[in-house]
Order: sequence, then structure tokens, then C-alpha cells
Amino acid sequence: MDQANESATLSDKLTGPITAVIDKRRADLIPLLQGSTGQAAQAALRDDECVRKVATFCYPLLPVLVRLAVKEPTFISFVLNNREKVLGRLTTPA
Repeated sequence: MDQANESATLSDKLTGPITAVIDKRRADLIPLLQGSTGQAAQAALRDDECVRKVATFCYPLLPVLVRLAVKEPTFISFVLNNREKVLGRLTTPA
């Protein structure tokens, strides 16, 4: 399997569960971004360490089958590489 196809498959597997976790845990995630929605959250999304904290927080909340298929370092790397698409919804009001 080539790298682009593998990346697309990983994205498809993770987008739904991540969206569910973000929607369910929005109030818990915003403080990890050191602020509220808006400009502070957008600035935090550009900070690798803040995004890493959010990904580390979200990983244990994923369904067990997803965690079995995707290990934590891979998940964190995915979130860092796709932060705008994955975590961008935190920058908009609920």
C-alpha cells in the first residue's frame, strides 16, 4: 500500500471517532488550548505542544477498536499533521 493511500485510510478511520470525542468533550478540551474559543484557541492550534496535549487527552477516549488499530504515537502524529481539519471545530462556538 502506498503512503498516500495509507494516509487516506487512516484519515477515514479516525475522523469520525475524533469528531465524536471533540463534540462530547469540548468543555474539557478548551482549557487544554489555554483559552476559550476564538483567537486564543486558534493560536494554540498553531502550537505543537498544545495540539499534542489535546491528542494525548483524546486518545484514551477513542473506541477500543480504533485504539487497537491505531497506536498512540501514530494518532498524535495524525492530529499534528491534520490539526486544522481535526481540531478546527474547537475554534468555533458550539
